[in-house]
Amino acid sequence: MSDIKPNHSALTEKPGIIAPEIISASSAGNIQHFRRIQPSSDELISGILKGDITALSRSITLVESTNTIHLAKANTVINTCLLHAAKSIRIGITGVPGVGKSTFIEAFGKYLTGLGKKVAVLAVDPSSTISHGSILGDKTRMEELVKDKNAYIRPSASGETLGGVARKTRETITLCEAAGFDVIVIETVGVGQSETAVHSMVDFFLLLKISGAGDELQGIKRGIMEMADAIIINKADGDNIKKAQFAKMEFNRALHLFPAKSSGWTPTTSTCSSITHEGIPIVWETIEKFLDLTKGNKSFYSKRKEQNQYWMLETINEQLKANFYKQNEIQQLLESTKKAVQNDEISPFAAAQFLLEKYFK
Repeated sequence: MSDIKPNHSALTEKPGIIAPEIISASSAGNIQHFRRIQPSSDELISGILKGDITALSRSITLVESTNTIHLAKANTVINTCLLHAAKSIRIGITGVPGVGKSTFIEAFGKYLTGLGKKVAVLAVDPSSTISHGSILGDKTRMEELVKDKNAYIRPSASGETLGGVARKTRETITLCEAAGFDVIVIETVGVGQSETAVHSMVDFFLLLKISGAGDELQGIKRGIMEMADAIIINKADGDNIKKAQFAKMEFNRALHLFPAKSSGWTPTTSTCSSITHEGIPIVWETIEKFLDLTKGNKSFYSKRKEQNQYWMLETINEQLKANFYKQNEIQQLLESTKKAVQNDEISPFAAAQFLLEKYFK
């Protein structure tokens, strides 16, 4: 019995081949060392004004940071860049998910770079309310535009910002303008609600629609329709061309129900295909007509002044809110006050008043 050898399973793992290193340890160390080096404000400003994309990206990261240490440095960069900004056309693009915003922006951006324009795309990606994460996949979806030397794509997480606009998008616009970009495109999350934030930071507001999805009836509703300077029926190709033309007529009728804009501009409707690029030139022609009109009657500049004032007040509100929750006494009282509200021991309004009184003492 002692001479019987144990059976070996056919599933026994055999030694494999050690995979070669994708990157050498020394190269990885050099990259990590380079990333740890923090350039000064002057170096970042100099790089931005020269059109250096690396300096621009690092400055945007600095501006988006919630670290209070970065605030002074970011403000220095922004204030200096303000002197070299405000020379672009800012275009906001919104629409429901699935309308083809990314595909449209790529086709539109490629058309503009073909005209010799420098285009920056600030794509706001929705953040999960549960994990708070974002995919940030807009560069992957705009694979042709991202390779264009005259284009720059910067995806940002929307976070908890209402309307799907990243908290620091307004400052990012200033940095991109200082870097020499002629056209700044802001793509919103496109939830169809609270798009006031993007409307308050752009010159031209573009609403993308699709036919055959009930949108024709939605066209008579107020809100986002009143903010739109142009309505584009996207995906007007193949068997969908006739439907898109019909939707265009319906939206034209709906626009007549809204009051005239203070700028004197009359919103337009048109169709386009982001796949065949049919109708893309018309979009830019419409924007040029808008610029001619609004710059001619000075409403373009008065609107920007109003926007600057609006964002000053918004920043004050945001900073007050942040300081409120960071105060030690508020942090200590907040949990017990929450429980009291949940147990109906105090009304939410009285609880809020109690905490605010403690904060302002």
